[in-house]
Amino acid sequence: MKKALIVLSIEKPNAKKICKEIEAFLSVKGIDSFVYKYDGISHSPELNEDYDLAISLGGDGTVLFTARYSAPRHIPVFPINLGRFGFIANIEPKEWEGELLQLLNGKQALHKRMILSTSIKRKNKEIVKYEALNDAVVSGSGIAKLINLDISFNGISFGVFRADGVIVSTPTGSTAYSAASGGPILDPDVSAFVLTPISPFSLSNRPLVLPSSGQMKIKILPARAKDIIVSIDGQEMVSLQEDDEIIISESPNKVKMAGCSPDNFYKALRSKLGWSGSSSPKLN
Repeated sequence: MKKALIVLSIEKPNAKKICKEIEAFLSVKGIDSFVYKYDGISHSPELNEDYDLAISLGGDGTVLFTARYSAPRHIPVFPINLGRFGFIANIEPKEWEGELLQLLNGKQALHKRMILSTSIKRKNKEIVKYEALNDAVVSGSGIAKLINLDISFNGISFGVFRADGVIVSTPTGSTAYSAASGGPILDPDVSAFVLTPISPFSLSNRPLVLPSSGQMKIKILPARAKDIIVSIDGQEMVSLQEDDEIIISESPNKVKMAGCSPDNFYKALRSKLGWSGSSSPKLN
């Protein structure tokens, strides 16, 4: 390993101090480092260097930002949690040195996470394409939020959804906005994504778990709401027009992440989402 990228969230307390410690640690190991200061607003960085590792120093939002840059370049992500929640970024500040040393010595496994490919077409031409670790959300904004969406999967019509919007999430993103909107939580190793309506007009519109091998198409139909957007990981926003089509499928790329074992996932469910069953009954 020769070069490391450190994505530093400038809004987090102690971030600069820990960043300096990481830079010094890497220097001793003979690894050059470059610090990218992330303000929580900017789009994915345009960096010319080829890095062997991307260290995310912030909260879950910083991980999402780092992952979108790293995945197509096959750069592993080392997520250190400086946020309030830290569901994806689950390496704590006091643990980073030991965990990073294990990674450099080849003693820590990297776990692959599925990401979405989202293509937006206007008049049959692709105008933009994004990848998302968490989700792609099509929604209305302003006072009149109700929108009409014609949704199909692998050419099979799901009908017209009248709702404030829909969330298409990966297993990683199933614990975020989708879960808050009543969607199911998926194990990160499940090859599927979730379609979750946001405040649907009909009670029959329920979340669906769909195979990641398929392709979803969402078409914007006429509606009272005129301000309609698609949001990628809650960070990249694109304004949509009537008849625009959003094509969502599994990306061929994967995010390779440290500290994201299945064991850590279920520990985070219990400790950070408060998920738990009742105590095991005593058998006579």
